[in-house]
Amino acid sequence: FSAHPCRHEGHSPAPLSPTCGLTAPEPRLPTGNPYWTSKRDGEVRPSPCTTWSYTAIKYANYVALGSKHRNGWHLLTYIEYYEECRRAAKAFLKLGLERFHGVGIMGLNSEEWVIASIGAIMAGGFSVGILSTNSPKVCQVIAESSEMDIFVVDNDRQLQKIIQGSLKHLKAIVQYKEEIRTRLQNLYSWRGFLDLADGVSEDTLDRVIDSQKPNQCCALVYSLSATGPPKAMMLSHDNITWTTVATAQRLSYRCPPEEQEVLVSYLPLSYMGAQLFDMWVSISVAGALYFAQPDALRGSLIDTLREVKPTLFHGVPWVWDRLLDNLKTSQLSSTPFRRRIDQWAMWLGLKTNRKRMLRQTHAPLCFGLAKRLTFNQARRFLGLHHCRQYFNLGLGLSRATLDYFLSLNMPIFELYGLSESTGIHTLSRQQDFRLLSCGKSLPSTHTKTQKEDEEGIGDIYIWGRNVFMGYLDDEENTQAKIDARGWLHTGDLGFMDPDEFLYVVGNARGEQDKAASSGEKINPNPIEERVKRHIPIVRYVMLVGQDAPYLCALLTLKCQINTDTGEPRNALTSEAVAFCRQLRSQATRLSDIVYDGDPVVLEFISQGIDAANAEVVSSSAKIIKWAILRTDFSIAGGELGWSCAPLQTHMVMSGDILGCPH
Repeated sequence: FSAHPCRHEGHSPAPLSPTCGLTAPEPRLPTGNPYWTSKRDGEVRPSPCTTWSYTAIKYANYVALGSKHRNGWHLLTYIEYYEECRRAAKAFLKLGLERFHGVGIMGLNSEEWVIASIGAIMAGGFSVGILSTNSPKVCQVIAESSEMDIFVVDNDRQLQKIIQGSLKHLKAIVQYKEEIRTRLQNLYSWRGFLDLADGVSEDTLDRVIDSQKPNQCCALVYSLSATGPPKAMMLSHDNITWTTVATAQRLSYRCPPEEQEVLVSYLPLSYMGAQLFDMWVSISVAGALYFAQPDALRGSLIDTLREVKPTLFHGVPWVWDRLLDNLKTSQLSSTPFRRRIDQWAMWLGLKTNRKRMLRQTHAPLCFGLAKRLTFNQARRFLGLHHCRQYFNLGLGLSRATLDYFLSLNMPIFELYGLSESTGIHTLSRQQDFRLLSCGKSLPSTHTKTQKEDEEGIGDIYIWGRNVFMGYLDDEENTQAKIDARGWLHTGDLGFMDPDEFLYVVGNARGEQDKAASSGEKINPNPIEERVKRHIPIVRYVMLVGQDAPYLCALLTLKCQINTDTGEPRNALTSEAVAFCRQLRSQATRLSDIVYDGDPVVLEFISQGIDAANAEVVSSSAKIIKWAILRTDFSIAGGELGWSCAPLQTHMVMSGDILGCPH
């Protein structure tokens, strides 16, 4: 990596380590707008091209990737990883990959996924990650807009999505998992694909790599919209390189030979936040990246964590909630004496860490005892006993969840970023940490709020070398997103405190704000969190009330998960059952409450709604009606997204809800 002046004149880049190179002179601005482009071969302000051959050479024999097979872990060292990426790049060239054309990658996380992605970039194409849950129609739209020459899929199910339509640019398909069942002329196995590299010389690939400019696009990230076609965000070599270095330095990662960072990859790599941590940051610090099993999100993730022992872990809100459920279930199964010890230790942990957060105290003498008796046990139970940093990659983590893990001496650091900001813009860390805050801006980036209301909440604008190039072939939306001075209009609402911590509280575009009949806009996040605080057996709350005379709330209760399918069960979690017992209710299943109308639980929920309403000033922000859904939200059911709480677009008012007693 090498440093280079950032996107605005007068601002120097983040200080980089001596191994990262020297600062280059101020470049000459390209003609036209220097901050954005919508052309696939366009350029933004010059910045450095990324290469990780330095890592491959210096840390050649350290483990880079780990994939579990039936007979154990298959490991690739950094030099092997690098050579495999070069072989993939040469194979892409052999298949006819054209400059600025796409290579689509659709499948579960694996070494083949990351090798195909990096190989596509080396070969001068675009790496295009695609969610494996996308429909055939969405895949067709993405393939056409990215002018996709090659599709890389993991199995026959994904392959069928591709061959259903006619793609004018498609030259070949590579299937990297399962035995090939569908016979096509231009369909290759992974090994057969890599063998094509023998027909392309090293010099040919080197010339392609050397011809690339750091301010040109190397990756497309697609965002799905409920109202229009997917939008393709163009990320440059410099976007990824600079954001990677800034993130790694901000978080003070360790490098071999001192110590090697260990990560577990399980969130979809088409999600830019997960990709940045898993692929790019791990390369920059020579970390070891292990891939979770295909059923990770259906229950095997904890088994992988216990085996791999990561030093860093990141999750999205619903993953953290599932881990919390597992911990509470474990605690409830312990003896009363053990539970009293845990309660004392967690009380001490929460009290101490809240003061630590404000740098007001050192740990008391008995803190070490609490660590040995409770904190270490909980971390070991989750497989996170070697972990030094914990991150939440999505907005919406509740205060209750944050407090719970903080009480176990596991502070979860929030971050804020969009795909348009290469996944990350603000970060929390041990030295800069506030509950409910997304942390501080990356070095040499800027954050501001505009059009603040009387409470100081305004539209969030961000600026820096992490800001994307623009939307592919969409000049109108690009101009609306990035202004003439290079500020990215995020569309989110928030505020910054006197210490420069960012707090995100809603969405400025009205997608999450509910407008009452009076025309007043209401931020749902604090209302939903307030309800969950008053009703502990509720897992998700979603307000409904757009253009309605009053607010309604859809509630889901905490249910167990089917580890085979990832779908919620009818059975309540152990925590929910225990809470029902405290209410003197015998309910153990969701149906006991929904179908049988358990009066004790329903009355408690009604009282909880009343208590939440009592804390709001405006009558427009009060919940007038509520309903319990007959199933919990899940990824498998389509109600949850990867980076956020419930997806509103999936919810409709139907006969699947239990009306409130009002």
